[in-house]
Order: sequence, then structure tokens, then C-alpha cells
Amino acid sequence: MRPYERVLIVGAGSGLSASLARLFASDGLRVGLAARDTEKLDALARETGAIVHACDATQASEVEALFARIAPALGGAPDVVIYNASGRLRGAIADLDPDRVAQSLMVSAHGGFLVAQAAARRMLPARHGAILFTGASASLKGHAGSAPFAMGKFALRGLAQSLSRELQPKGIHVAHFVIDGIIRSATRPDPVDAPDSTLDPDVIAKAYRDVLRQERCAWTSEVALRPWLERF
Repeated sequence: MRPYERVLIVGAGSGLSASLARLFASDGLRVGLAARDTEKLDALARETGAIVHACDATQASEVEALFARIAPALGGAPDVVIYNASGRLRGAIADLDPDRVAQSLMVSAHGGFLVAQAAARRMLPARHGAILFTGASASLKGHAGSAPFAMGKFALRGLAQSLSRELQPKGIHVAHFVIDGIIRSATRPDPVDAPDSTLDPDVIAKAYRDVLRQERCAWTSEVALRPWLERF
């Protein structure tokens, strides 16, 4: 199996994407991070040696510029691209602002398309690469008051399924990760009476790495990760 060398994480922040950056950096991969607000990534970049670029993933010109700039800094085009951005908007259907809903869908779904398209264009000539999408409980089940998020995540899952059928026969591994539960953080720790009831981002990151280590004769296209107490 041809090893991966360079990873780009779009929609980077302090949670899961930070765990991914640390893990891949410790494995020896060059790491690129992209987000609209890059100041929040300063400490993570120092820790991991990551290259940081600002990018609004909903804008095709900015996505194309990101890939053009990041390749020289990483020593080549990224051969692993992770889309980790989400447009989180909640509210009752009668009260939602249509413009804000449209923007939420642009972040969750259209941005995923733009990033995947830019990645695929660079991976196809080498017939090598991986495109990974971060989904959520909302990828599988819409909850009351969360229509925009569910719409975006359902669309992202459909994109991943379509691309896996199109690109995997051409050597590009496409996988969608359903994060079906709350991701643990300093502000959202496990309840005292329910240990391991939230998802440890460092453990989730290992699942991404495990998928990347799969042989192509048995590639996974979707992984659902949920705590042992999560209700199906």
C-alpha cells in the first residue's frame, strides 16, 4: 500500500481536527490546516508544525487558491484531504431566516463539494489519495429544531456515497464518518455518573487513521462512531 505523506484539514479548530492534526503529525505526515479564522490555530500550528491558510470553503475561488498555496508549503499536493466544516444552525421551522439557512447549507454541503472537487483534480492523475468527510448524528436522523444542520449533513453523506463509487475505482479512497454523539471537550466533559458517554476526539482520530491504513481490497466507505450509551 502506498503511504500517505501530506494531509489537509479544512474547517480546522480546537476539537476533532486538532486531534487529527496531532496524530498525523506524530505519524510523520506534513499537516495543512485551513479555516476562516486562522488566529485560533496558532498554538496548534506551533505544536504540530502545521502550515495554516485562511479559507472560506463556500467560495470556489478561495478553495482553489488554498490548494494552489498549500502544495508548495507541504512539498506537494495533499494526498489526504479531510472536510471537517459544518454549518450549525438551529431553530423552529417557522422562525428560521432563509438566508442563514442557505449559508448553513453552503458550509456543510457545498463547501464539501468544492474541497472534494479540488482534491480529486489533483489526486486523479496519480490515482492515489483519500478524501474523508466528517458527518454527524444528523447525517442519519433529523432532530426537531435542527432542520438546516440535518439537510446539510444528509447532503454531505450523499456526496460521499457518490464520490466513493466514482473515485475509488480510480485509486482514491473516499469515506464518511458519522460522529453519532457528543465529542468530549474541556467545556463538555463526561458526566460523573456516565463515564465514557461522550466521544474522545483522540480516539475518533485513530479511527480516521485506521481507515487510511486499509488495503484497497477492503476499503470502508462509511464508519459510524457512537458511545456505548448512545441510543440508536
